This record gives sequence, structure tokens and C-alpha cells, in this order.
Amino acid sequence: MRLYEATTQQFILDTVQNKLPDKLKTAFENYYLRNANPREVTAWTNSLRVLKDAIEYASLRDNAIVVEYELPYSTRRIDCMLFGNADGGHGNVILIELKQWEKVKDTEIEETVLTFVAGRDRLEPHPSCQVREYHYYIKDFVSLFEEKPPVSLSSCSYCHNYSINQTDPVLLLPKYNEVLKEFPLFGKEDVDKFSTYLKERLSGGGGLELLNRFATSNIRPTKKLLEHTSKTIKGEKVFHLIDEQLVAYNAILNRAKHATKSSRKSVIIIRGGPGTGKSVIALNVIAELLDKNKDLSIFHATGSAAFTSTLRKIVGTRAAKLFKYFNSFSSKMIKENEIDVLVCDEAHRIRKTSNSRYTKAIYRSDMPQIDELIRAAKVTIFFIDDYQVVRPDEIGSTKLIKETAQKLGINDENVFDFELQTQFRCSGSDGYMNWIDNTLDVRETDHLYLTKNEKMDFKIFDSPQALYNAIKAKNAEKENSARLVAGFCWPWSNPNPDGTLKEDVVIGDFRMTWEAKNDAAKLAPGIPRASLWAYDPKGVAQVGSIYTIQGFEFDYVGVIFGPDLVYNTNDKKWVGNPKGSADPQLRKKNIEFLKYVKSVYRVLLTRGMKGCYIYFMDKDTENFFRSRINL
Repeated sequence: MRLYEATTQQFILDTVQNKLPDKLKTAFENYYLRNANPREVTAWTNSLRVLKDAIEYASLRDNAIVVEYELPYSTRRIDCMLFGNADGGHGNVILIELKQWEKVKDTEIEETVLTFVAGRDRLEPHPSCQVREYHYYIKDFVSLFEEKPPVSLSSCSYCHNYSINQTDPVLLLPKYNEVLKEFPLFGKEDVDKFSTYLKERLSGGGGLELLNRFATSNIRPTKKLLEHTSKTIKGEKVFHLIDEQLVAYNAILNRAKHATKSSRKSVIIIRGGPGTGKSVIALNVIAELLDKNKDLSIFHATGSAAFTSTLRKIVGTRAAKLFKYFNSFSSKMIKENEIDVLVCDEAHRIRKTSNSRYTKAIYRSDMPQIDELIRAAKVTIFFIDDYQVVRPDEIGSTKLIKETAQKLGINDENVFDFELQTQFRCSGSDGYMNWIDNTLDVRETDHLYLTKNEKMDFKIFDSPQALYNAIKAKNAEKENSARLVAGFCWPWSNPNPDGTLKEDVVIGDFRMTWEAKNDAAKLAPGIPRASLWAYDPKGVAQVGSIYTIQGFEFDYVGVIFGPDLVYNTNDKKWVGNPKGSADPQLRKKNIEFLKYVKSVYRVLLTRGMKGCYIYFMDKDTENFFRSRINL
């Protein structure tokens, strides 16, 4: 998506005639179907006029420009891109990040500064570091930069209100010299330098032809975490973190670096919805710490048997010991501060205590699990989605973490809270995610309708068999790229004596098995363990439940929307139906059944990276969803 594209000559004319902000505002509202933020409109007005002056000064008349380019598979937009050829005819694209910053403070967090943004002081990536990640992200996905004739990508930032002549300019400190060489930063006194930078790369003109090549260039497939987990743990740069992801990542590394030098404990909370990169950051943090701090004691923990088992399988025997469960840190097993860094992924799955029916008597403890996790480590990092709690005994929340930190004597200055907003799942469609939340009445958003502008492939099917056929077809195109899941509306049987599975999921003539219930049971050849359902290609022959898909993602997910959650068209509200559920956790006199079952379907409907296909057992519910679709 590109909000504005034109020749540089037209761009100059639109700016001089004060048409550009209105054109951008109209394009934004037509595409996103919501009002543009007044702050953003003001930024367009101020920054693009300064950019126009630099383009005019460089005499770039036969070039092309794109303003507000949305990154592939993401909701994040790049400020500006310029297209053209050098004098020798070599094609060049220049990525420009525009900043209105005037004052910036240094921080001890690597590659991170403090500046006044959106009405308050905020931690932000250094502009050159931010641009660096955009640069490599685009090169990862846009095939133009590997095509012939060759095209080069250059990236810079233009901080047009920031004086480079001030005493000790923070953005030009020596520690940034290396990144500044490759991704230069221009201040308000740098009009000559900035114009020269543009002219050297674009003075040969021919911008429209190159823009057309860029616009029609193939976008490579998105990256899935499971396919690259092993490389990530080994320290390979597979995922490029952008904006708030980069800030959170660097803040975590900073606290971890001080872990062995300080007696003070730290708690870091990383909040974010589905697809915001929580697990990607978690694994990158572990990889970086393992590479740079050999003596640190580091562990990754979750409350999900399926997620942890899959990670262990992928990384191999040597690295598997890094991956544990939340109940592995009981006060009866681990001394206080015995661990330097504990990364708690899927922290919404934290339970009341670590006790289970399998816990030996000597390890049983009345201490809350959240207390055990914070107690065990000098730095405890929680990656959490407060809207993803799906069962009563899972109580993880941002509020609980902060209250526990305070109870354990951790000062507020050692509790860090970051929110991830950039979304990479569901084809990078914030609109789809917000539409799901609004439609399920999880939270109020301004997305009442799913529109044609959303990039997510969403389809409703008339039968479960047709739904499954579509999922199998997608999986045949690319192995292990699609799965069928369902609400927990049928019994989940143990395997038969011969190791086969019972066809529990029955809807008319449609019959399928759940994933294997008991990992310890003997299974017939070709039947994957439940804990590896998401990883084993044969998992496509089974229906997954909330307990095996939570934490995972696929290109396409098919959802059987069962009778445990229905929409009452008369009262115009959602109704939880415990009689339609087979989940023993939710049926135990649970007065909040509706809250949890809505969270279940929110998770199921947001596991797809490219598409979500769905079959509704209740026709009123289907009709309600259809009434919210305007494709």
C-alpha cells in the first residue's frame, strides 16, 4: 500500500499548492476507513514541505516519489521513498525517515534515545538504527533488489528540526559512528549534504520506470518463527526488529548486561497482541545473550507443553535444556536469584501455583507461580497478551506482574513496561485484528466491518468438509502451512488400544480426530504426538484445539466455530453456552465462561498469517459475522 505516489515534479507542485496533506489524509481514510491522526497530518504538512525544498535544491525533476509506503506483512509505514538513476544509469531507491525531533537525550540502552514524541517523552530507536532495520526488512521481502538490471537501496534519516551544531549532539555521538556511515543522518543545517546525497544517486532521472518495477516486484513469502527458530538461537539474523520491537529488545539486553553487576532485581513486561513479534524478540534476546555473555544463566519458559516441546525438538538436544516450563522454577527447586535472566513467553498462561497432579510432595509449594518466577531470576522478562487468557487456572496479566513485583520489593524504576503495536500476522492487517476484537466484543475498536482493503484472506464455508478441503489444498501447495482447528466442543478421547485415534469431532457426515490427547500413550505409526502437532506435517490430518495451537502460527488456519459461543440476534449480544462445550476446565462452575470462550475464538481466528477460513455450526452466529463483512 502506498498512500501517495507521483513524479517529483508533481510532488513539488502539490506541496506548493498545499494539496499534499489533504491528498494523504483522503487516501489514508479511504484505505483504512478511519480518521487520520491530526498529529500525523501535521507531520505530513511540516516534514514534506522541508523534503520538497531539498528535492528542488537537488534539481530532481525526472524522479518518482512514494509517501507512506506500508511494509510487506506489516502495519508499519515508511515515510518516503525516492526512485531514479545515477548519472551512469544505475537504478537507485532511497528510503528516507523524516523526523521532527528537536531535542534528544542519551540513554544507557544501546541504540536508543529519549525524545518528545506524541505529547510525551518516549524511548525511540536512534534514527539510523531504525532506518537500518527498515532497509534490511525491505531487502528481505522485495525481490527487486536481486533482479537485473540491478537496483541499489540506500537509506537515511532527515531530522530537519535537529541542530547538528548544538553542544554534543546526541544523535552524532561517537558510539553511532559505524551505523551513521552506512545509514547517514542529516540535520537541519545539512541541506547541502542531503541534497548532494540525493543528487549522487538520482540525478539521472527515470524515476517512474523504476517505481513501476518496484510496485510490480514480487513479494517473497513471509517468515514463520518455527521455520527459523534453530537459526535464530544460533545467532543468525533472520528477523529484523523494527521500531518498538527494537527498543524493547535493546532495553532487555541492557538490563541483562547489568544483571551480574547489581543486587537489584528487574522485571520487564513486553505487551502485545497476536503477531506483534513477542516470541521473535524472546528468541533473539536469548541468542544474543548466549553469544555475548557466556557466563550468564539464561532460560526460556512457557506454560505450553506443545510450544515448549516443539521448540526443544527444533533446536536439538544441546539447546533443548534452555527451554523449560513455568513450573520448573518452584521455590523448592531453585534458589532465589539463581538464574540471571528468565524469559517467560506466553506469560498470560501463568497459573495460580506450580503444583499439578504430577508434582512430587517434596516439590509442592503454596507460593504463587508468578512469585516463583520473579524470585528465581535477577531479570525476569514477561511477554504477554492480556486478552489471551483462555482458562480459569491461567491468571497471567500485566496487573498481576506489576503487583507482584511491588510486593517483592522491586522499585518502580526497575520495572519496565513496553507495548508492541506493529503487527506482522494476518498479512499485517491491523484492521482484521481490530475487527475480530470488535466483532467478538473483546474490546471496542473503530473497525466495525471487514472491508476489501484488509489484506487478510477471510472466507466462510458452508460445510466443515469444504473448509477442510480448502485447508488441505493450501497445505498441499506448501507443506505444513495450514491447519484445521475447532472450539473445544467434543470429547477428547485417549487413543484406542491399537494406538489409533477416535473420531471425536463429528458434524453430520464429517468426522475427524482431535490431535493425540496423551503424549505418553502408544500411538499407531504415522500419528504425531499432540505436543508436536504444529510441527509434524501429518498434523494436518487432525483437528487442533486451543491447547495445541496457542503460541503457533500458520499461513492459513481453518476454524470450526462451535456451539459453545453463539450470537443472540434478539438481544444483540454474545452468549456462552457451557452445554455446547466439552472443555472440563471451562465447565467447572465457571461464571466467567463467556469471557474465556470469547478469548478462545479470538486466539483461533488470529493464528493465520495470510488467511482465516471458517465454518459456523450456528447460523445466527454466521449471519452476524456476515453482517460485519463489507468485501
